[in-house]
Amino acid sequence: KKTFQRGVAEIHFKNGSIIDNLANHKNSLGQRRKRIHIEESALLNNELFDEVLKPIVEVPRYTCGKLAIANPEELNQQIHFFTTPGFRSSDEFERNLRMLRNMIDLKGSYVTGSDWMLSCWYGRGSSKSQILEKKKTMTPIAFAQNYGGEWTGSSSNALVNINRLLDCRVLTTPILKSNKDSDEYYIGVDVARSQNTNNNQSSVVIGKVNRNPATSRIVSIDIVNIHNISNVLSFDEQAIIIKKIANEYKPKMVIVDGNGLGAGLVDALLKDNFDPITKEPLGCWDTINTDNKPESEYAEKCVFDLKAQGIQTKIITTFIDCVDSGRLRLLEKRQENEFTEKEQSNFKDNILPFIQTDLMIEEISNLKIKHGNNGALAIEKVVRKIDKDRFSALSYLIYYIYEYQSYTKKHESKQLDVSKLPFRAPKSRTGRW
Repeated sequence: KKTFQRGVAEIHFKNGSIIDNLANHKNSLGQRRKRIHIEESALLNNELFDEVLKPIVEVPRYTCGKLAIANPEELNQQIHFFTTPGFRSSDEFERNLRMLRNMIDLKGSYVTGSDWMLSCWYGRGSSKSQILEKKKTMTPIAFAQNYGGEWTGSSSNALVNINRLLDCRVLTTPILKSNKDSDEYYIGVDVARSQNTNNNQSSVVIGKVNRNPATSRIVSIDIVNIHNISNVLSFDEQAIIIKKIANEYKPKMVIVDGNGLGAGLVDALLKDNFDPITKEPLGCWDTINTDNKPESEYAEKCVFDLKAQGIQTKIITTFIDCVDSGRLRLLEKRQENEFTEKEQSNFKDNILPFIQTDLMIEEISNLKIKHGNNGALAIEKVVRKIDKDRFSALSYLIYYIYEYQSYTKKHESKQLDVSKLPFRAPKSRTGRW
């Protein structure tokens, strides 16, 4: 069993272990079969499959003797894919469609699947009542994929290519606070407007900018942590939580959605807040782009009051460019059984950031682009009851960094001292002036 970056390849022999079969290779060649099984193939991209896995079964084994031929009893070039459904427009989704068409045309492919009701019918796994209870607590996308056997997301006009978005998941550990004064952090905040009380939360996205030391050009934007704040809390309480998060990262700027309800949160951030438990002063903030007056004249100018009207197209295109260029980096996908007992002891710091990243991926996959008049772009949700607060906070953060902080060092031009250049005195045709 050999594990690759994405997907698991297993070569199974019919009798005994691999070592036993290799020892009896000459005697039992015509009695064994060679197969390759790929587990969770929805996490496998085509590049890895074509370069690593597909060539394994490309060359058949031959029978012994002078007239050796390809063993007719082996299932040569046969690959089995097993997976939980993922996102539409992914490589595995397109492979499923091709295999379905080949099955219809009797070209040797076979596709089958089922939802949770088949296992319940035969008494396997959780009961019907237990699964329906899980449906109440799980997100619609997670339940549809893991129990409903459904491919989710948009198959046309998707906001971003889902494969490229999944390729952005390369960070292994979250960052809980700034470790160096030279680190460059930014925080994006979106105030939720959902009427669904289960998902009625504001989102706070923390991004770290990595630059080229020589040119200051942006190399990557790492989303190191994501927080959600319940909208049951007042704006003052939300402002306190945001300022406590900011004290851990020392961000260069906090980008807040100031539209509608967001205006109330911006006003709360401009107050002189205190921690209600420790009574520690959290400071007073001021905006850099509005005339709003803070409570204190010594307020720190660190709030950018973002008004998305009129710049929605720019926000969307900037986000797409960040994903397609590979500059966006997210926390990797980790299963529940991959966390150690030590990590599980601190759920909030060690596990929750990965879960929040999973939920943000679900939000982005549920969005598609809507084209308006004069080339204007907007986003539309495929499933309306799934919110997009994490995506909005992320897109505002990326827009601000690209628009206002994507500076590069300019090379200083050295002026030449003309007096030191070896000019010759001009001469006339007669040799004198």
